[in-house]
Amino acid sequence: MPLSKLSLPPFARGTVWLCGAGPGDPGLLTALTMHALAHADAVVHDALVGRAILALAPPRARMIAAGKRGGGQSVAQDSINETLIRLASEGLRVLRLKGGDPFVFGRGAEEAAALARADIPFRVVPGVSAGIGGLAYAGIPVTHRDANSLVAFVTGQGRDGALPALDWDALARACPVIVLFMATRTLPEIAVKLLAAGRAASTPVAIVSNATTAGQSVIETTLGAATLDLRRKQAKTPAIIAIGEVVRMRALIDWYAPQISNATDAIALGA
Repeated sequence: MPLSKLSLPPFARGTVWLCGAGPGDPGLLTALTMHALAHADAVVHDALVGRAILALAPPRARMIAAGKRGGGQSVAQDSINETLIRLASEGLRVLRLKGGDPFVFGRGAEEAAALARADIPFRVVPGVSAGIGGLAYAGIPVTHRDANSLVAFVTGQGRDGALPALDWDALARACPVIVLFMATRTLPEIAVKLLAAGRAASTPVAIVSNATTAGQSVIETTLGAATLDLRRKQAKTPAIIAIGEVVRMRALIDWYAPQISNATDAIALGA
């Protein structure tokens, strides 16, 4: 159905839409995000939002890179908040385009709170999280009734860039499937903690890089061998990591052939 036949809300001037762009494949954009891209006066986008997605914005739109990428230069969050407020105050239709889902390790809540405090009208448009969609493109379901009734989504780095101070023992015992975001650097430390908490060294692990794009690649390993394989096979970023028995399903339902993808650029897997 063409977007013109949908009853979509107007993208009013002086407002900000916080939209999730999904894990990379432009085909995973929601109708609301496509609508926002078509009408935006300014697009404030994450560092890894692909060119194929940004090309959907009008030629007249201001394109403002405001990404945060581990290990590289990043725009301070306060500066991003101020930019959104300033552009909206100028009467522009402002699209804040974030990888994955804006509320899944994407700092979208911080930006929404800043807009609310500044009395700037905004809309939140969820996106396909890399922790679900990215793994699906690797043939890995986050749940399977023969494997788990619980899944944990965990960030591999906190505000300071270090591994979060979680109760890793409880996580290892309670969650049969753990999905890690932004964790390629901290995976060796996570593996040690999970093994020390009693998780078997044979627990399957998948590291999915550039998920849903033409550059998608997957490293299959185990919790005991993950540190060595991560270094030996040089996993690319951005990446999403799955730990648990659901990874074994990939042997049967690995359906995606990256070479037929129309997505040519990865976007951030921060969400």
